[in-house]
Amino acid sequence: MSCAAMPMPASPRINRERLIERLATFNRIGALPGGGNCRLALSDEDRGGRDLLVRWMGELGLAVTVDAIGNIIGVRPGREEIAPVMFGSHVDTVGTGGRYDGLYGVLAGLEICEALGDAATTTRRPLALVAFTNEEGSRFAPYAMGSLVYVGGLSLEDAYAVRGIDGKTVGEELRRIGYAGSAKPGWLKPHAYLELHIEQGPILEEEGLVIGAVEGITGLVWTEITITGRASHAGTTPMHLRRDAAYVASEIAVFLRRLARGMSGNQRCTAGRIELYPNLVNVIAERAVLTVDLRNTDAAALQAAEQELAVCLDRLAAQENVAIATRSLASFAPIAFAAEIVSLVDTTARELGLPCRRLPSGAGHDAQMMARLCPSGMIFVPSVGGLSHNVREETKPEHLQAGAEVLLNAVLKLAE
Repeated sequence: MSCAAMPMPASPRINRERLIERLATFNRIGALPGGGNCRLALSDEDRGGRDLLVRWMGELGLAVTVDAIGNIIGVRPGREEIAPVMFGSHVDTVGTGGRYDGLYGVLAGLEICEALGDAATTTRRPLALVAFTNEEGSRFAPYAMGSLVYVGGLSLEDAYAVRGIDGKTVGEELRRIGYAGSAKPGWLKPHAYLELHIEQGPILEEEGLVIGAVEGITGLVWTEITITGRASHAGTTPMHLRRDAAYVASEIAVFLRRLARGMSGNQRCTAGRIELYPNLVNVIAERAVLTVDLRNTDAAALQAAEQELAVCLDRLAAQENVAIATRSLASFAPIAFAAEIVSLVDTTARELGLPCRRLPSGAGHDAQMMARLCPSGMIFVPSVGGLSHNVREETKPEHLQAGAEVLLNAVLKLAE
């Protein structure tokens, strides 16, 4: 056969239907009414999702390794045995999660590996697809635990000892579901890390854009607050003699809203969980436990918000004659992604004709931790109505494809 007659190799292309079909198949695991999912970290549902992912990785010929914190990494060989380009996200969800948070980034990565196989393309650098353990932190704090252990920010022993909201520990549950692997976390150091994710906010949709080149991630402080008052009769105890833990908890929640409004800008304040004891209609609450989530892209402003909260707690303890104790659940400073990775995402999107802007992330992600280890960055696609951590979470099919196309082309550049 002459050279002129030989067929040209096809360029790798994302198969939208295949990506969407995989998302639908995976989301049958832990399905909730209304279209969402509950795959809490290290639950039976999480194990079911992990098993499916490992099977799909194997079918594509990826060499699968599970490390001691349960991170799953599938490696596609390159032409040279050098540091790989890593990409992925997570497959666990919050209790009322949507269909795309985390999972989209992992399955888009899987689609990239298959698209490269379809086009008979081998990259210079190996490619490593990762699903990190317990990104959400809903069952076990802190969030992004798998990536934090991977980069050495949390010891494996301390991670194993973390006790979840149901009383089980991370170590117990990893062993129970069969994902306490033998590899040492951090065993594979990447050349770079990219994470494709839904925005989980309204900016891209409101501005009619398709791609977000993420410049950095907000700082975050999670605190558990325990208020101890005195249980007494709801009908016979005069208001001025009450030591009402429920009232103090509600005052803290209201204070948080006022704090965020007063600081404006990128300050976010949330009381996410409140539990009362004995939680009876005719008994003044003796104890209340609530969680506070503070976030800001400015480190000094975040520290100021922490100080304002501390002053509020001292005032309420004295004013209401209650004891208030705090426990830190997580604390991460704001981070900026590597300028060259942000530019790569921006340039790649524009080369593909996709409207793009640079923006920060108000949510935490595994890329936040991976930035300690290697140049890292993120790609955002729009969330319909800015809705996430909700069963009605939605991203349009054409945006799912567009994000995967940007990831594919950015990975190819990094890998060559």
